[in-house]
Amino acid sequence: MRTPLLLAVLCSSLWCNAQLRPGFDKAEYLELLRVISSGIDSMMEGYKLDAPERFERIYRSPVVGMDNRWSLYSDHNGTVAIVLRGTTPRSVSWMENFYSAMVPATGSMKLDDGPTFDYSLSSDPKAAVHVGWLLGIGHLERTLLPKLDSCLAAGGRNVLIGGHSQGGALAYLLTAHLWQLRASGRLPADVVLKTYCSAAPKPGNLPFARDYEHTTRGGWTVNVVNAADWVPETPVTVQTSDDFNAVNPFVQAKPLIRKLPFPQDLFVIGMFNKLDRPTKQARRNFKKLLGGRAGKLAAKGLPGYVPPAYADCSDYVRIGPILVLQPDAAYRTAWPDDPKRIFMHHGLQRYYELMERYDPIGWTNSGK
Repeated sequence: MRTPLLLAVLCSSLWCNAQLRPGFDKAEYLELLRVISSGIDSMMEGYKLDAPERFERIYRSPVVGMDNRWSLYSDHNGTVAIVLRGTTPRSVSWMENFYSAMVPATGSMKLDDGPTFDYSLSSDPKAAVHVGWLLGIGHLERTLLPKLDSCLAAGGRNVLIGGHSQGGALAYLLTAHLWQLRASGRLPADVVLKTYCSAAPKPGNLPFARDYEHTTRGGWTVNVVNAADWVPETPVTVQTSDDFNAVNPFVQAKPLIRKLPFPQDLFVIGMFNKLDRPTKQARRNFKKLLGGRAGKLAAKGLPGYVPPAYADCSDYVRIGPILVLQPDAAYRTAWPDDPKRIFMHHGLQRYYELMERYDPIGWTNSGK
């Protein structure tokens, strides 16, 4: 569908009284994996699944930014799905992952010579997110919001959001952005947003995670993770004494240490500095290499892109609720660890296999 009019006409035939429900739905997640597989562009093994049973693709975006793309699907029964593509074989797509300095979760970004990308992903001023993936969302939003507007104008209110791997990280950021747009009145207050992140890396810091979890509370988001998969453990994180809440013991550590008798004060302050300074030096290195230098490399392929000011934070955390797929003996026998196949536990097939055997009884979206 190439025009908003045609898309609106199609969307108008899709809506009925069916409603998305909160909470994890095993069949819904398995169908989403099939949807992702149907439009996959990936170098990783184990991504081919059967065709979707419920959803049909009605739009596919052009490739933009750092090899980013999204697709719009409909189940012709009241729900559309926004599916975000993951990492592709192209080096620019991998650069998006490695460009992992943090930026504030609210601000603006000069993507190119076009309009500035104004974004708000959190109400917490301390929240920060992965700059490379935010850059991807900025480019995708230019086609995504108009298409979503067309569906909403036609009466639609049920929106499923999903992605695997890098696509899962993008799904986190897009979800946060859309919830903020709904809160501001840019999107209808009654639009229902439900998100399945799959094998998603960590997209932001602890303040972002807390705000995201609070905003989507009640069962409207989940990240499904294979416990044998290393990708959700990334990006590499550095926590410093600056990353704690305002009230913490580290704030007054040095003044209290200086009150100790000599030479005990020198000994303790020396130990404290040996523990505190390396993490802050590591944070500076991350910001310099994965922000400054990586940003210059990214800008070479993005004419007009102006790298933003980076946050003094590299404290990436997991965002819940997390549904863990714990490999069983049958899985370990079939797929023993092979260091030469680094994505062997990451593909859609492995997630699909584990989910088919997964018993969700007793699991809630609180992660307990």
